[in-house]
Amino acid sequence: MQVVLEYADILTAVVGVIALAWIADLMTGRRGLFAALLVASTGAVCGWFLAVRVFGASTMDEFRWVFWSGGGAIIAQVAYYLFRSKR
Repeated sequence: MQVVLEYADILTAVVGVIALAWIADLMTGRRGLFAALLVASTGAVCGWFLAVRVFGASTMDEFRWVFWSGGGAIIAQVAYYLFRSKR
């Protein structure tokens, strides 16, 4: 049980990214869950990198990086569906 609590922030971030990708996929007419997951996870990694490595706004011991990660996933999803090619 201690191990699960130790990694609760990482688990929360992963579940949040999956949920954001699934919701984005549902809202856009189910174009492909794999693409949505790929874009959301890339945005989440970018959000984490900005929070922890670039701006120093958070550390891995805090919970704030999860919000940065979610924000990165949301921004990446919006950009993907806004600028993707519509044939």
